[in-house]
Amino acid sequence: MATMNVSLPEQMKEWVEAQVGTGRFGNSSDYVRNLIRQDQDYQDKREALVQALIEGEESGESKRSVQDIFTAVKKKHGIDV
Repeated sequence: MATMNVSLPEQMKEWVEAQVGTGRFGNSSDYVRNLIRQDQDYQDKREALVQALIEGEESGESKRSVQDIFTAVKKKHGIDV
C-alpha cells in the first residue's frame, strides 16, 4: 500500500483522533480511507444523477401526464391504484 503524508491544522488532527477514539476506526489511516471511499461514492452517484438529468432533458417532453406516470409506477410496484 502506498504511503501519503498529510498536514492538518491542530483542530482537524484532534477531530481525526477523536473519531479513532470512538472505536469505529482502527487508526487515522482507516478514518481517512473511509472518507475517501465516501467521497468516491458521492461523486459516482452525483455523476450518475447528472447523466440521468442530461438524458431526461435530451429526451424531450413526455406525452404522458403526471397522473399517468404515477399510475404506471404504482401498478409496476403493486400499489393500489
